[in-house]
Amino acid sequence: MRLLRRFLQRMVIFGLGIFCVWLIVFVVFETADHRLPWILAVAVTYGIAAYVILPRAVRMGLKILKHKRVPSYTITGDGLPGDPVNIALIGTLQQLRAAFAALGWSEADQLDFASSWGMVRAFVFNSPYPSAPFSTLYLFGRGQDIGFQKAIDNSPRKRHHIRFWALSPTRAQDTWGAADFWQTSQRPPDSERALWVGAGTRDTGLSFTRMTFQITHATDADTNAERDYIVGELRRDRSIEAEQVYQAGQGLLTEHVNHYITDGEVMLAILVVKGD
Repeated sequence: MRLLRRFLQRMVIFGLGIFCVWLIVFVVFETADHRLPWILAVAVTYGIAAYVILPRAVRMGLKILKHKRVPSYTITGDGLPGDPVNIALIGTLQQLRAAFAALGWSEADQLDFASSWGMVRAFVFNSPYPSAPFSTLYLFGRGQDIGFQKAIDNSPRKRHHIRFWALSPTRAQDTWGAADFWQTSQRPPDSERALWVGAGTRDTGLSFTRMTFQITHATDADTNAERDYIVGELRRDRSIEAEQVYQAGQGLLTEHVNHYITDGEVMLAILVVKGD
């Protein structure tokens, strides 16, 4: 019965894919091609396909499959799978900032029109922008609370970066490994000790997303290596202690999340209070 259900789900998704191709080619493109010059018709078709049709189709496909009870990855603004969760640190916001500042990482600017335009210029001209903004990813029903980055070769096109979401340690202890862990939207006060759940990846250039072909930063698929790099940096600086490894989600083994390769492990560590 389980195999039959999975087969039927796959067939529905296959049909959904065929429908999307038909809609894009024979409805959107043909309509645009009759009203616009060919190059504009292609551009309009790409925009509608990548930012309207395909994101909704992927969301529908994920709802049909719904084979993970506890997600272990962030969500994009379109509701699609984002970066895998791979690091969790315990401490205050001040400790978190101090730990990454000591490593030479910069805190990301808030995403707005000015910072977005600054990032575009920096990317085009390959000029340094140490505090470039991040796109917004969602966890616990909200966008990231803070993010840090370190440019590679002083270029805005390549960088190590990580987003963090704060969670009350009590809430985390009570619900870790259960669906409720991922359903809270409350952020603890900045002055309190918190569990900082992070998603770290390495940008390598410019690319298109695999599922919807939207323009985005290209990222190294091996998020395990980026997790180990960040933890190694914190370890060498003696900014963390009491390291433990946890599985991010129930029933999650080595597999692909979006276009990433992840073992589903989250490195948990306590931030050290230096100078005490």
